[in-house]
Amino acid sequence: MKLLFISFLYLFVPSAIWLGNFDEALKVSRETHKQVLINFSGSDWCGPCIRLRKEILETEAFEKYAGQHLVLVRADFPRQKKNRLSAEQTRLNEALAERYNPDGKFPFTVLTDERGKVIRSWDGFPQERPEEFVQQVAKSATK
Repeated sequence: MKLLFISFLYLFVPSAIWLGNFDEALKVSRETHKQVLINFSGSDWCGPCIRLRKEILETEAFEKYAGQHLVLVRADFPRQKKNRLSAEQTRLNEALAERYNPDGKFPFTVLTDERGKVIRSWDGFPQERPEEFVQQVAKSATK
């Protein structure tokens, strides 16, 4: 039922919704035929991660595109005790990092197809404006 609701949101609500479970994201991706964008972040300690979220991922340009074309997954690795994630979410994030970010880069952004195959990745903070970053994602998604 939860997956059905998430799929409904991705089909009919054109806004950016970040998931924490990559397996659920892949299921939604297969149902909606959208690529998956994974953002590895240290939300409370990584300056470039915070900038990426504020200056690109939370902009109108990105959210509009993402709501229509992407399934979003955030794999966060906070350090402060007050921001600690649940044990289950930590396990999910660590498993995702083992698969797509074994070197522990932050920020690190990965675009995959609906099977989880990497299409493109971005290491660090992109030097482009939000609109240019969206164009890179769109161009990569159509290859």
